[in-house]
Amino acid sequence: MIENKLWDEIQTGAGAATTRRVRPDDLFLFSRLSGHHNPLTLPPSALRADGRPAVEAVPAFLVAAILSAAVGNRMPGPGSVWRSANITFLAPVSPGDELTASVTVTAKYPDGTAALAFKVSKSNGEAVAEGNGVVAAPVTRITLPHIDIPEVMVERHLAFDRLLAAAKTRAPTPTAVVQPDDEASLGGAIEAWKAGLIDPILVGTRARIEKCAAALHFDISALPIEAVADDDQAAARSVAMVHEGRVRSVMKGHLHTDVLLHHVVKKDGGLRTGRRLSHVFVLDLPGRPTPLLISDAAINIAPDLDTKVHIVQNAIDLARAIGITLPKVGILSAVETVNPAIPSTIDAAVLSKMAERGQIRGGVVDGPLAMDNAIDAGAAESKGIISLVAGHADVLIAPNLESGNMLAKELVFLASAETSGLVIGAKVPVMVTSRADDERARLVSAALAQIYGHYLECGESLLAPTMTGDCP
Repeated sequence: MIENKLWDEIQTGAGAATTRRVRPDDLFLFSRLSGHHNPLTLPPSALRADGRPAVEAVPAFLVAAILSAAVGNRMPGPGSVWRSANITFLAPVSPGDELTASVTVTAKYPDGTAALAFKVSKSNGEAVAEGNGVVAAPVTRITLPHIDIPEVMVERHLAFDRLLAAAKTRAPTPTAVVQPDDEASLGGAIEAWKAGLIDPILVGTRARIEKCAAALHFDISALPIEAVADDDQAAARSVAMVHEGRVRSVMKGHLHTDVLLHHVVKKDGGLRTGRRLSHVFVLDLPGRPTPLLISDAAINIAPDLDTKVHIVQNAIDLARAIGITLPKVGILSAVETVNPAIPSTIDAAVLSKMAERGQIRGGVVDGPLAMDNAIDAGAAESKGIISLVAGHADVLIAPNLESGNMLAKELVFLASAETSGLVIGAKVPVMVTSRADDERARLVSAALAQIYGHYLECGESLLAPTMTGDCP
C-alpha cells in the first residue's frame, strides 16, 4: 500500500527512497512524451555533429522524473505538489543502469510546505544528481494499493532496418515490374529504384503506366517501358526477360497474382526449378531481435506432404539468406502431440523426421507444435516439451493457406508487425505484394529480393558472409 504523510506528520530528517532500472525503451517513451529528439539520447546510436558514433545517454530530466517518483510515491507521497527544485547533474546515466532516488526532509514551513534534499545514485553508489527543493505537503489522507502500471511496448522495427542496409551494399537488381499501372505498385517500384535496390523495367500498357506516373507527379522518362497490350502479355514478357538475361528478379504490379504465376510455373518457358513455389512472409515484430518467417500463406491452398517439404526448404533457404545461420522451424498445428484425427500433426511429425534424416537441410525442424509453445519458452516448458525449436522458432509453417494468412495478418494488424514477403522456388526472386501493403512493405520486399538473389548466386548471406572472393 502507498500512504501519504500530511504536513503535521512529516518529521525533519525523515527520508524515503525508490529504485528503478532504466530500459532502452524508456528513452523512446521519454522522447515521444516530451518531444526531446536529441540523437545522443536515442538508441540505436545516431551520429554526432562531428560524424563520430554517439554514446547512448539517458536524458537528464528522465533522471529527474525518477526523483519525482520518490516524492510523489513516498515522501510526502500522493497529493504532493512541487513548488521549486534546484538540481545539479553530476554524471551520465546509460540504459541498463539501476538508479535509486532518495529524499530527506530538511525543514517545514508554516504555509504547509516542506524543504527536501535529494540525491540520485547508481547501484555502485556513484551519485548522478543531487539538489534541493520545496513541495507542498498533502492536505488530505490518500491511501492507495500499489499501482501496477502496464508495460509499454515501443514499436521499433530494427530487423527490417538491417535488411535494408545490407541490401543497399549490393548493386541494384535489374527487375521486371509487371503492369505497374496503379499508384501503389508504381510508387513502390519508384521508391525501390530511388533506394538503389532495383533497376526497374516497367512492363505493361504504356498509356496506363504513364497516366499513373502523372497522377504521382513523377517523371518516369528515365525508366524503360516494355510496352504490351494487357496483363497476360505483361506477365509473359516479364518471364521471357529473365531467360533473355535482361532481369534477375520480378516484381508484381497491378495484376492478379494468378496471372503472373501462371507464366512463372509454366513447364515450357517458365521459371521452374526442381522446387514447388511457395510464399514466405517475413515479419518484423517489436521487441523481437530477428524476423519471424511464416509460410505458406499466399500460394499453396491445401498443401500435401510433398508440397510441405518444399515449403519448409524454401523458408529455410530464405531464413539463411537473411542471416539466420541455423533456422529453427516450427511445424504448426492445433496441438503439440501426434493425433491421427488431425492430419496436420502427422505431416508435422514426418517433416521433423525427414529433417533428421537430411531430406530437409539447413535448419532444425520440429512439430507438431501449437502456436504458444512454438514461440514462447515458458509455454513449451509448462507442457514438458524438450526441443531445440519449441519456444525459439524462427520459422512457422502453417497447415494450410487459410491459417497461415490469418496468422500473418493478425500479427500485422494486432501486434504492430511490419510485413514483407517473397515467392521462393523460381529461378529468380518474385516479389508478390498485396494492394494493402504500404510503401515500407514493398521496399523491404525489394530488399529481400536483393538479399535472396545474392544467396542464390553466392551461397552466402549478405548479413552473415562466410565466403571470400569476387562474388557480386
